[in-house]
Amino acid sequence: MNPLNSVRGAIACGFVAAVALSLLIDPTAFGELSLARWLHIVSGVTWLGLLYYFNLVQIPALADAAADKGGPGPAGITRYVAPRALLWFRWAALATWFTGVWYLGRSGSLVGAFTLGLGSDPVNYYHLIIGTGSWLGTIMLFNVWALIWPNQRKLLGLVAASDEERARARQVALLASRTNFVLSLPMLLCMGSANHGLPF
Repeated sequence: MNPLNSVRGAIACGFVAAVALSLLIDPTAFGELSLARWLHIVSGVTWLGLLYYFNLVQIPALADAAADKGGPGPAGITRYVAPRALLWFRWAALATWFTGVWYLGRSGSLVGAFTLGLGSDPVNYYHLIIGTGSWLGTIMLFNVWALIWPNQRKLLGLVAASDEERARARQVALLASRTNFVLSLPMLLCMGSANHGLPF
């Protein structure tokens, strides 16, 4: 059986290929910090990729589908696509946050990052920048689990809700998702700039 015929098989192949390539290039370089950083990046790309998909593709497509009186309507997306996308979205968010904390903790930067480097004299700019990104990511994680997912459950019919509750849930989920979309841009700037310098 070809492993590329299933999502699990493709994921497994990707992980095996990445580990093999890493060991081939430098067998001594792949340690716990490398693993934590790599898993943080992989889960972060999954999380933000889905965040961008929701904001740039699915939300506008649902609005178009609802407005198309002769079309199939939004049921196909809300019944088949959204639940699966939200499953990957919320767990990727959690994995991103925990692997980030794992990396910062094992590298000795956890406290410095979450205190924004303000406890050192002079201010530790790595901690300030990576910490700002970490706090933005923490706010985004909160939005996923406390605002987006509970309200999406009402919209998808996974929990009972009146029409009024569904209308409110739609607005809260949309605003939380758009807030995360906005916060993701400065968060990515901070994450990339912590080691590589600000791009301007």
